[in-house]
Amino acid sequence: MNTLNWKHTIAPFFSLFTSLGTLVCCALPALFVTLGAGAALAGLVSSAPWLIALSAHKAWVFGGAGIMILLGGLLRWNARHAPCPADPAAAKACMRLRRFSGWIYWASVVIYLTGAFFAFAAVYVLI
Repeated sequence: MNTLNWKHTIAPFFSLFTSLGTLVCCALPALFVTLGAGAALAGLVSSAPWLIALSAHKAWVFGGAGIMILLGGLLRWNARHAPCPADPAAAKACMRLRRFSGWIYWASVVIYLTGAFFAFAAVYVLI
């Protein structure tokens, strides 16, 4: 696998994966409690008890996810002017892959910020 493919595929997927982890660990339980769905939260915790241990270390989870998102953004920024192949079909695929990785990256940023809001700020804003 060459470096260009890694920068455009693996890094954005890692950032999406880690941001979804923050959403599951910390934002969904806070959202359920905010909406008054305590029974749904109890069912979620009974079927996935590891969420309690993960939520207890939410600062580490968000820190790791933030580092992965920043790394993905840095890799995207450094490769923004990287050349695509000269073959027209390969160049079209290259540009499509760049657009797709951009969507994945920005979706992961939005998910991360949503999770951070519900994990850290919603307690102060919504009360």
